[in-house]
Amino acid sequence: MRIATLAIAAIAVLGLAACAAPKLDDDGRAELELRGRTALAEFRRNETVERFFPDAYGYAIFPSVAKGAAGIGGARGTGLVYRGTGSNAELTGSARMSQATIGAQIGGQRYRELILFQDALAYDRFMRSNFAFSAQASAVAADAGASADAAYEAGVMVFTMERGGLMVEASIGGQDFNVERID
Repeated sequence: MRIATLAIAAIAVLGLAACAAPKLDDDGRAELELRGRTALAEFRRNETVERFFPDAYGYAIFPSVAKGAAGIGGARGTGLVYRGTGSNAELTGSARMSQATIGAQIGGQRYRELILFQDALAYDRFMRSNFAFSAQASAVAADAGASADAAYEAGVMVFTMERGGLMVEASIGGQDFNVERID
């Protein structure tokens, strides 16, 4: 019974967090772009990230994701999606990430997230707003010395960088993304 209650609560957290992707006005987008460039520069200082970045088809950058939990957890962040990775990278969308977790966990933290798309197929799947990471998907902690054996899974590679807080967890869950195209 307790597990069923926790599962229902986790689904509710995800449902509340999975609001439509943000419709950014010019000021909001400019601010998010500036924060995104800063976050991307920090990620690219890591050798493993830099090794994969130039050959990626595109990327999504979430400059700040807030996460909290007490048995049931949730996270949410807003980011931008780009096609290409060089100076010709084109801003193509804004995205909202939401996450729900359940398990032994308590605390709160903020982190950054970078998602690299290996090819057009992975990028297009993400842009269709029906993209989710399963409980088995894993992220590489870029600020802890990204793993030299990092690899794409289903066309995506995820890097995270802690920004503050303390989180103790042994949980399962998934991330869901909702994308709004920028024309």
